Amino acid sequence: MDWQSLFFSFRGRINRAKYWLAVLVFFVVGIALGLVGWLLGNGLAFQILSFVVNLAVFIATIAVCIKRLHDRDRSGWWLMLFYFGPLVFVLMGGFLFWAAADTVGMSAEWSYLGLRLCLLGGIALAIWGFVEIGCRRGTAGYNRFGPDPLKARMLPAHR
Repeated sequence: MDWQSLFFSFRGRINRAKYWLAVLVFFVVGIALGLVGWLLGNGLAFQILSFVVNLAVFIATIAVCIKRLHDRDRSGWWLMLFYFGPLVFVLMGGFLFWAAADTVGMSAEWSYLGLRLCLLGGIALAIWGFVEIGCRRGTAGYNRFGPDPLKARMLPAHR
């Protein structure tokens, strides 16, 4: 798999090693962008460069994560749950148990308990997404998203 298809294709499967390689590349790009910003200052040219690079990294991150989900035999739509689910939990906790506590007359202890439970749910969902995408092995053999990326590498050597 070439670099362009690794970072900007939404089809196929990648194994954990390629996922973590992509994460390393994103980390290095972030450090390099920070150094460029430190050297050049926060001018308009750097802000435009920063926007373009961050947009490319965001799209590449989505593509890489979708291919990891494909390797787990999951639809790429699961990424919506892992990206936005924790945010929904936090907003739900903030709205239901903090802002609405005054309206309903809920005590502060129950309000804090509800908020903490929602935060805990959001953290649990984020951890599940991390484990599902970054740690678990993909499905062995062919699945509906293509051949096993580990088996494709293990072709017999020619003599």
